[in-house]
Amino acid sequence: MKRIVILISGRGSNMEAIVRACAMEGWMARVVAVVSNRADAAGLEFARQHGIASAVVDHEAFESRDAFDAELARVIDTFEPDVVALAGFMRILTDAFVEHFEGRLINVHPSLLPAFTGLHTHRRVIEAGCKLAGATVHFVTPTLDHGPIIAQAVVPVLPGDTPQTLAARVLEREHVLYPRAVRWLVHGLLTRDGNTVTHTRGEPQLLR
Repeated sequence: MKRIVILISGRGSNMEAIVRACAMEGWMARVVAVVSNRADAAGLEFARQHGIASAVVDHEAFESRDAFDAELARVIDTFEPDVVALAGFMRILTDAFVEHFEGRLINVHPSLLPAFTGLHTHRRVIEAGCKLAGATVHFVTPTLDHGPIIAQAVVPVLPGDTPQTLAARVLEREHVLYPRAVRWLVHGLLTRDGNTVTHTRGEPQLLR
């Protein structure tokens, strides 16, 4: 039985989607802990209501990113994770942290990477006149919002879209895409060759 730890900073809607999919689909895994850098993160209450261990590592209590990340890694390690999933975790992680969890650390980003890394993705997509937006699940590497792509979902940019309306549609697709990618990882259905990630049974890695 594989062990999943999810990191959040707020509501944690992608965390909720993973927890529900894991239970409903009978994965050979379970979410063993939800960890946040904010004590007031709403997602912590969801975890408690579902009997999932939770922990808080407040980044403001540390003098440096290195010190925060070292303590965060220590706390995560107590849960012995096979997968660490970033689900709206709003901290840039140090190289040492990323390397410690290499191959186990994944993230969902609200754009079709490698386009529109960083923040304000939906506004930037609209301003650029893009006709497609989307979401990407990828292995985390030391370079922000890069790393081998596991799966992507495509969302049309509609006339009159605002960053808020586009974000809402992208998030709906994330709630399907991210649990699917986590399931593939915990079931050992992915292979990596450099930057290329392939599903061993040919399941589509692009969600349209």
